[in-house]
Amino acid sequence: MIAFFKRLFGIGTSAGASTAPLDATLAGTSQLATAPLQFSEPPTPAAGGAAPLRVAHAQSVGMVRDHNEDVLLTVTGTFEGDERIPTFGLYVVADGMGGHNMGERASAVAARSVAHDMIKQVYLSLLTVNPDDSESRPPLQEIVGEAIAAANRAVISSVGEGGTTATVALVIDDQVIIGHVGDSRAYIIAPTGIEQLTRDHSLVRRLQELGQLSADEAAVHPQRNVLYRAIGQGEGLEVDVHSHRLSPGMKIMMCSDGMWGLVSDAKILEIVYSSPNLQTACNRLVDAANQGGGHDNITAVLVEYNPPTP
Repeated sequence: MIAFFKRLFGIGTSAGASTAPLDATLAGTSQLATAPLQFSEPPTPAAGGAAPLRVAHAQSVGMVRDHNEDVLLTVTGTFEGDERIPTFGLYVVADGMGGHNMGERASAVAARSVAHDMIKQVYLSLLTVNPDDSESRPPLQEIVGEAIAAANRAVISSVGEGGTTATVALVIDDQVIIGHVGDSRAYIIAPTGIEQLTRDHSLVRRLQELGQLSADEAAVHPQRNVLYRAIGQGEGLEVDVHSHRLSPGMKIMMCSDGMWGLVSDAKILEIVYSSPNLQTACNRLVDAANQGGGHDNITAVLVEYNPPTP
Protein backbone atom coordinates (compact mmCIF):
# COMPACT_ATOMS: atom_id res chain seq x y z
CA MET A 1 0.00 0.00 0.00
CA ILE A 2 2.92 2.39 0.74
CA ALA A 3 4.28 1.83 -2.74
CA PHE A 4 0.79 2.48 -4.16
CA PHE A 5 0.57 5.93 -2.55
CA LYS A 6 4.15 6.78 -3.52
CA ARG A 7 3.21 6.01 -7.12
CA LEU A 8 -0.09 7.89 -6.77
CA PHE A 9 1.57 11.13 -5.70
CA GLY A 10 4.97 10.77 -7.35
CA ILE A 11 6.78 10.59 -4.00
CA GLY A 12 10.38 9.44 -4.24
CA THR A 13 10.43 9.54 -8.07
CA SER A 14 13.84 10.44 -9.45
CA ALA A 15 14.39 12.74 -12.40
CA GLY A 16 15.19 9.81 -14.64
CA ALA A 17 12.27 7.67 -13.58
CA SER A 18 9.40 6.79 -15.87
CA THR A 19 6.64 9.40 -16.15
CA ALA A 20 4.08 7.01 -17.65
CA PRO A 21 0.52 7.79 -16.56
CA LEU A 22 -1.02 5.93 -13.66
CA ASP A 23 -2.84 2.71 -14.51
CA ALA A 24 -6.54 3.60 -14.47
CA THR A 25 -7.73 0.10 -15.29
CA LEU A 26 -9.63 -2.12 -12.87
CA ALA A 27 -6.39 -3.91 -11.97
CA GLY A 28 -4.68 -0.62 -11.30
CA THR A 29 -7.45 0.57 -9.02
CA SER A 30 -8.21 -2.71 -7.27
CA GLN A 31 -6.90 -1.40 -3.96
CA LEU A 32 -9.83 1.00 -3.81
CA ALA A 33 -12.47 -1.72 -4.12
CA THR A 34 -14.12 -2.90 -0.92
CA ALA A 35 -14.97 -6.56 -0.52
CA PRO A 36 -18.70 -7.24 -0.19
CA LEU A 37 -20.15 -7.85 3.28
CA GLN A 38 -17.00 -6.50 4.91
CA PHE A 39 -17.21 -4.41 8.06
CA SER A 40 -14.09 -2.48 9.03
CA GLU A 41 -13.26 -1.26 12.49
CA PRO A 42 -11.14 1.92 12.33
CA PRO A 43 -7.98 1.99 14.45
CA THR A 44 -8.35 3.24 18.00
CA PRO A 45 -6.97 6.78 18.42
CA ALA A 46 -3.64 6.93 20.21
CA ALA A 47 -3.60 7.91 23.85
CA GLY A 48 -3.29 11.61 24.52
CA GLY A 49 -6.62 12.91 23.31
CA ALA A 50 -9.69 12.00 21.30
CA ALA A 51 -9.45 12.25 17.53
CA PRO A 52 -11.26 15.34 16.20
CA LEU A 53 -12.74 13.21 13.39
CA ARG A 54 -14.02 9.72 14.15
CA VAL A 55 -14.83 7.61 11.11
CA ALA A 56 -16.55 4.29 10.43
CA HIS A 57 -17.89 2.58 7.34
CA ALA A 58 -19.62 -0.59 6.20
CA GLN A 59 -20.53 -2.06 2.86
CA SER A 60 -22.47 -5.00 1.40
CA VAL A 61 -23.08 -6.35 -2.07
CA GLY A 62 -26.74 -6.64 -1.07
CA MET A 63 -29.18 -9.51 -1.47
CA VAL A 64 -29.66 -9.39 -5.25
CA ARG A 65 -26.49 -8.26 -7.04
CA ASP A 66 -23.61 -10.68 -7.60
CA HIS A 67 -20.81 -8.09 -7.49
CA ASN A 68 -20.08 -4.73 -5.90
CA GLU A 69 -19.95 -1.50 -7.93
CA ASP A 70 -19.84 0.82 -4.90
CA VAL A 71 -16.53 2.33 -3.82
CA LEU A 72 -15.84 4.24 -0.63
CA LEU A 73 -12.70 6.12 0.32
CA THR A 74 -11.79 7.68 3.67
CA VAL A 75 -8.66 9.70 4.46
CA THR A 76 -8.27 11.51 7.78
CA GLY A 77 -5.25 13.60 8.76
CA THR A 78 -4.56 14.97 12.24
CA PHE A 79 -1.40 17.00 12.91
CA GLU A 80 -0.75 16.99 16.65
CA GLY A 81 1.85 19.36 18.05
CA ASP A 82 1.04 22.30 15.77
CA GLU A 83 -2.47 23.59 16.26
CA ARG A 84 -2.08 25.88 13.25
CA ILE A 85 -2.40 22.88 10.92
CA PRO A 86 -6.13 22.20 10.50
CA THR A 87 -7.79 18.84 10.84
CA PHE A 88 -8.30 17.26 7.41
CA GLY A 89 -10.80 14.66 6.26
CA LEU A 90 -11.67 13.44 2.77
CA TYR A 91 -14.56 11.03 2.25
CA VAL A 92 -15.90 9.72 -1.06
CA VAL A 93 -18.81 7.47 -2.00
CA ALA A 94 -19.14 6.45 -5.66
CA ASP A 95 -21.83 4.14 -7.03
CA GLY A 96 -20.90 2.74 -10.43
CA MET A 97 -23.24 2.14 -13.37
CA GLY A 98 -22.79 0.05 -16.50
CA GLY A 99 -22.60 -3.56 -17.62
CA HIS A 100 -19.56 -5.84 -17.97
CA ASN A 101 -17.93 -4.41 -14.81
CA MET A 102 -17.86 -0.93 -16.36
CA GLY A 103 -19.59 0.55 -13.31
CA GLU A 104 -17.05 -1.02 -10.98
CA ARG A 105 -14.22 0.43 -13.04
CA ALA A 106 -15.84 3.86 -13.28
CA SER A 107 -16.41 4.22 -9.53
CA ALA A 108 -12.85 3.10 -8.73
CA VAL A 109 -11.27 5.45 -11.28
CA ALA A 110 -13.41 8.37 -10.06
CA ALA A 111 -12.56 7.81 -6.39
CA ARG A 112 -8.87 7.48 -7.15
CA SER A 113 -8.85 10.61 -9.29
CA VAL A 114 -10.64 12.67 -6.63
CA ALA A 115 -8.28 11.41 -3.91
CA HIS A 116 -5.21 12.25 -5.98
CA ASP A 117 -6.31 15.81 -6.72
CA MET A 118 -7.74 16.62 -3.29
CA ILE A 119 -4.83 15.32 -1.24
CA LYS A 120 -2.27 16.91 -3.52
CA GLN A 121 -3.98 20.29 -3.83
CA VAL A 122 -5.47 20.60 -0.35
CA TYR A 123 -3.72 18.49 2.28
CA LEU A 124 -0.19 18.74 0.93
CA SER A 125 -0.76 22.45 0.36
CA LEU A 126 -1.85 22.90 3.97
CA LEU A 127 1.38 21.26 5.11
CA THR A 128 3.65 23.38 2.92
CA VAL A 129 2.17 26.89 3.07
CA ASN A 130 2.66 29.22 6.03
CA PRO A 131 0.00 28.04 8.52
CA ASP A 132 -0.44 31.60 9.79
CA ASP A 133 -1.25 32.92 6.31
CA SER A 134 -4.94 32.14 5.79
CA GLU A 135 -4.88 33.83 2.37
CA SER A 136 -2.44 31.21 1.09
CA ARG A 137 -4.91 28.39 1.74
CA PRO A 138 -6.38 26.89 -1.44
CA PRO A 139 -9.90 27.87 -2.64
CA LEU A 140 -11.63 24.79 -1.29
CA GLN A 141 -14.99 24.89 -3.09
CA GLU A 142 -13.29 25.51 -6.42
CA ILE A 143 -10.88 22.61 -5.86
CA VAL A 144 -13.67 20.20 -4.87
CA GLY A 145 -15.67 21.05 -7.99
CA GLU A 146 -12.68 20.77 -10.28
CA ALA A 147 -11.61 17.46 -8.71
CA ILE A 148 -14.97 15.91 -9.57
CA ALA A 149 -14.86 17.42 -13.07
CA ALA A 150 -11.37 15.94 -13.52
CA ALA A 151 -12.67 12.56 -12.36
CA ASN A 152 -15.34 12.82 -15.04
CA ARG A 153 -12.68 13.36 -17.70
CA ALA A 154 -10.65 10.43 -16.34
CA VAL A 155 -13.63 8.08 -16.49
CA ILE A 156 -14.58 9.15 -20.02
CA SER A 157 -11.02 8.65 -21.30
CA SER A 158 -10.20 5.38 -19.52
CA VAL A 159 -13.48 3.52 -18.95
CA GLY A 160 -15.69 4.38 -21.90
CA GLU A 161 -19.27 3.29 -21.37
CA GLY A 162 -19.26 3.17 -17.56
CA GLY A 163 -20.51 5.89 -15.26
CA THR A 164 -20.73 6.62 -11.56
CA THR A 165 -22.18 8.90 -8.95
CA ALA A 166 -19.74 10.83 -6.76
CA THR A 167 -20.42 12.36 -3.38
CA VAL A 168 -17.40 13.99 -1.76
CA ALA A 169 -17.04 15.51 1.71
CA LEU A 170 -13.94 17.58 2.48
CA VAL A 171 -13.58 18.52 6.15
CA ILE A 172 -11.19 21.29 7.17
CA ASP A 173 -11.56 21.98 10.90
CA ASP A 174 -15.24 22.85 11.43
CA GLN A 175 -16.05 23.36 7.75
CA VAL A 176 -17.34 20.63 5.44
CA ILE A 177 -17.42 21.19 1.68
CA ILE A 178 -19.75 18.86 -0.20
CA GLY A 179 -19.27 18.10 -3.90
CA HIS A 180 -21.88 15.98 -5.61
CA VAL A 181 -23.26 14.47 -8.81
CA GLY A 182 -25.73 11.60 -9.05
CA ASP A 183 -27.96 10.11 -6.38
CA SER A 184 -25.62 9.00 -3.64
CA ARG A 185 -26.23 11.24 -0.64
CA ALA A 186 -24.64 13.22 2.17
CA TYR A 187 -26.49 14.12 5.37
CA ILE A 188 -25.86 16.04 8.57
CA ILE A 189 -27.08 14.17 11.64
CA ALA A 190 -27.57 15.89 14.99
CA PRO A 191 -29.80 15.25 18.02
CA THR A 192 -32.25 17.76 16.53
CA GLY A 193 -32.72 15.69 13.37
CA ILE A 194 -31.30 14.67 10.01
CA GLU A 195 -30.76 16.99 7.03
CA GLN A 196 -30.04 15.89 3.48
CA LEU A 197 -27.23 18.05 2.06
CA THR A 198 -27.32 16.79 -1.51
CA ARG A 199 -29.89 16.88 -4.27
CA ASP A 200 -30.59 13.71 -6.22
CA HIS A 201 -29.85 14.17 -9.92
CA SER A 202 -32.45 11.59 -10.91
CA LEU A 203 -35.41 11.68 -13.27
CA VAL A 204 -37.96 10.92 -10.57
CA ARG A 205 -36.57 13.58 -8.24
CA ARG A 206 -36.84 16.16 -11.01
CA LEU A 207 -40.44 15.11 -11.69
CA GLN A 208 -41.17 15.50 -7.96
CA GLU A 209 -39.69 19.00 -8.00
CA LEU A 210 -41.97 19.87 -10.94
CA GLY A 211 -44.99 18.55 -9.04
CA GLN A 212 -45.60 15.79 -11.57
CA LEU A 213 -44.85 12.89 -9.23
CA SER A 214 -45.55 12.20 -5.57
CA ALA A 215 -43.00 10.67 -3.20
CA ASP A 216 -44.96 7.42 -3.11
CA GLU A 217 -45.11 7.29 -6.91
CA ALA A 218 -41.39 8.04 -7.15
CA ALA A 219 -40.54 5.16 -4.81
CA VAL A 220 -42.00 2.59 -7.23
CA HIS A 221 -41.41 4.38 -10.54
CA PRO A 222 -39.80 2.04 -13.14
CA GLN A 223 -37.25 4.75 -14.02
CA ARG A 224 -36.36 5.72 -10.44
CA ASN A 225 -32.70 4.77 -11.03
CA VAL A 226 -32.27 6.88 -14.17
CA LEU A 227 -29.83 9.77 -13.62
CA TYR A 228 -29.65 12.92 -15.71
CA ARG A 229 -26.31 13.97 -14.22
CA ALA A 230 -23.42 11.65 -13.35
CA ILE A 231 -19.73 11.11 -14.00
CA GLY A 232 -19.11 9.51 -17.38
CA GLN A 233 -22.17 10.91 -19.17
CA GLY A 234 -20.26 13.53 -21.16
CA GLU A 235 -18.01 16.57 -21.04
CA GLY A 236 -18.97 19.79 -19.29
CA LEU A 237 -20.24 18.14 -16.11
CA GLU A 238 -22.01 20.51 -13.71
CA VAL A 239 -21.06 19.79 -10.10
CA ASP A 240 -23.03 20.86 -7.02
CA VAL A 241 -20.67 22.32 -4.40
CA HIS A 242 -21.60 23.96 -1.10
CA SER A 243 -20.20 24.30 2.41
CA HIS A 244 -21.55 23.94 5.94
CA ARG A 245 -20.31 24.60 9.48
CA LEU A 246 -20.05 21.70 11.89
CA SER A 247 -20.87 21.89 15.57
CA PRO A 248 -19.28 19.52 18.11
CA GLY A 249 -20.95 16.12 18.04
CA MET A 250 -22.44 16.55 14.57
CA LYS A 251 -22.15 13.60 12.22
CA ILE A 252 -21.80 13.47 8.46
CA MET A 253 -23.39 10.43 6.85
CA MET A 254 -22.69 9.44 3.25
CA CYS A 255 -24.38 6.54 1.51
CA SER A 256 -25.34 5.02 -1.81
CA ASP A 257 -28.95 4.68 -2.90
CA GLY A 258 -28.86 1.04 -1.88
CA MET A 259 -29.08 2.30 1.69
CA TRP A 260 -31.18 5.45 1.66
CA GLY A 261 -33.71 3.85 -0.68
CA LEU A 262 -34.54 1.23 1.95
CA VAL A 263 -33.87 2.91 5.31
CA SER A 264 -36.02 5.89 6.32
CA ASP A 265 -34.65 9.06 7.89
CA ALA A 266 -36.39 8.17 11.15
CA LYS A 267 -34.78 4.72 11.15
CA ILE A 268 -31.37 6.22 10.41
CA LEU A 269 -31.67 8.52 13.43
CA GLU A 270 -32.84 5.67 15.63
CA ILE A 271 -29.93 3.44 14.60
CA VAL A 272 -27.26 6.14 14.90
CA TYR A 273 -28.28 7.32 18.36
CA SER A 274 -29.04 3.88 19.80
CA SER A 275 -25.70 2.40 18.75
CA PRO A 276 -22.74 2.36 21.18
CA ASN A 277 -20.28 3.57 18.53
CA LEU A 278 -20.05 4.64 14.90
CA GLN A 279 -18.95 1.27 13.59
CA THR A 280 -21.90 -0.51 15.16
CA ALA A 281 -24.18 2.16 13.68
CA CYS A 282 -22.75 1.59 10.18
CA ASN A 283 -23.12 -2.16 10.51
CA ARG A 284 -26.74 -1.79 11.63
CA LEU A 285 -27.55 0.63 8.80
CA VAL A 286 -26.29 -1.87 6.23
CA ASP A 287 -28.15 -4.69 7.99
CA ALA A 288 -31.37 -2.63 7.87
CA ALA A 289 -31.00 -2.09 4.12
CA ASN A 290 -30.45 -5.81 3.56
CA GLN A 291 -33.46 -6.63 5.72
CA GLY A 292 -35.46 -4.22 3.55
CA GLY A 293 -34.64 -6.24 0.44
CA GLY A 294 -31.03 -5.35 -0.36
CA HIS A 295 -31.84 -4.81 -4.04
CA ASP A 296 -28.60 -2.89 -4.68
CA ASN A 297 -25.08 -2.54 -3.33
CA ILE A 298 -25.06 -0.79 0.05
CA THR A 299 -22.49 1.68 1.39
CA ALA A 300 -22.58 3.74 4.58
CA VAL A 301 -19.95 6.12 5.97
CA LEU A 302 -20.24 8.02 9.26
CA VAL A 303 -17.92 10.85 10.31
CA GLU A 304 -18.29 12.47 13.74
CA TYR A 305 -16.81 15.89 14.48
CA ASN A 306 -15.38 16.20 17.99
CA PRO A 307 -12.90 19.08 18.24
CA PRO A 308 -10.68 19.22 21.32
CA THR A 309 -11.93 21.46 24.10
CA PRO A 310 -9.84 24.60 24.64
